[in-house]
Amino acid sequence: MKNIIIIGGGVIGLNCAYYLQKKGHKVTIIDSGDITTGCSFGNMGFMSPSHFIPLASPGIIAEGFRYMLSNSSPFYVKPRLDKDLLQWSYSFWKSCNIKTVEKNAPHLNNILQLSRHLLNDMRDDLGDVFEMEEKGCLMMCKQQKTLEHEFQMADEAEKIGLNVERLQKEEVQLLEPDVEIDVAGAVLFKDDCHLQPGKFMGALKNYLVNKGVTFQLNTTATGFEKKHNKITAVITNTTKFECDELIIAAGSWLPLITKMIGVKLLLQPGKGYSSTYDHVEKNIRYPAIMVDGRCAITPWGHRLRIGGTMELSGINNTILPNRMKGIYDSVRDFYPGLKIEFPSTDKTWTGLRPVTPDGLPYISRTRKYENVIVAGGHAMLGVSLAPGTGKLVSEIIEREKTAIDINAFRADRF
Repeated sequence: MKNIIIIGGGVIGLNCAYYLQKKGHKVTIIDSGDITTGCSFGNMGFMSPSHFIPLASPGIIAEGFRYMLSNSSPFYVKPRLDKDLLQWSYSFWKSCNIKTVEKNAPHLNNILQLSRHLLNDMRDDLGDVFEMEEKGCLMMCKQQKTLEHEFQMADEAEKIGLNVERLQKEEVQLLEPDVEIDVAGAVLFKDDCHLQPGKFMGALKNYLVNKGVTFQLNTTATGFEKKHNKITAVITNTTKFECDELIIAAGSWLPLITKMIGVKLLLQPGKGYSSTYDHVEKNIRYPAIMVDGRCAITPWGHRLRIGGTMELSGINNTILPNRMKGIYDSVRDFYPGLKIEFPSTDKTWTGLRPVTPDGLPYISRTRKYENVIVAGGHAMLGVSLAPGTGKLVSEIIEREKTAIDINAFRADRF
């Protein structure tokens, strides 16, 4: 049995703890908050094998520059002289090409498929308490040219074994009999599923507490004790925690923590926005991504969440109402029959997604320390990749052969 410290109590940290406690290890989770908010709670709750193309892909930079001309667009970079942002941007630019996507997409698909299969086992273990539905996810297209491109993506998805259905407008409307839609068509990715992320986090935390995992909440890591090429203890604002193994799963704060031990990581926080409606009388039935609008929508019975945007403005929780307005306007454009009001600022949630330059997460030991593992950089796929990441981290700790090849996820690849 090893004494394992996990810094970060988001969905990645909790999934790491879930698999490590099953191996019989003593696990302590340190988090600067109380695990009731953050990116793991306000996201769309998608488990998306359909998202096998990394964020860093051809055309994304040109698209981003076009979006930046609008203050309500789904993409925004706050202009500033920041060395880390410039280094990240250069690496992101180098990754946005066909060759890199063709190299990285199979690895992203592997961990997505692993996570998708593991999630069903987790539901059986935790209990069916987080509103998981296995009905798929719609990629909704407003314009015909967007639909044609999405149909091409469906072709690629079928080549890797995903189950898809191509739908014209009338067929999409049949799936949503209660709400008028206005689209050219959609692709239904049937392997996708969705859940209520806050309830998923709550179920995981309760399970881990019952299994003896220790939570040190409202506790901030301030330093580390080192001996040779190992971290022997985490120093916090309250006390010191000794460790045999250290997992850093601190989300968008990941590079700030690794910097303390002399490990540099390229990562930027990408702010997302969402708003949740507690009761929608005539609600949609399927979760969807509005491809042209770059936003998403998720139903849970009569509850509804809308969300999106990628705002690279550093670590902050400032709400820019126009960004939420862009999401709301897109939703109303795609779903003119949906009766929802524009959310006030106090009903608008923000969270920071940790984004790597190539769209793949960091899941590996560090080169500098033999007992430090980095688990982060999952961007908009935190829920989608969390079970797989937790499983892989437990295998790394046990020095077992990993379920999939993880070489592409090395923390020192940049």
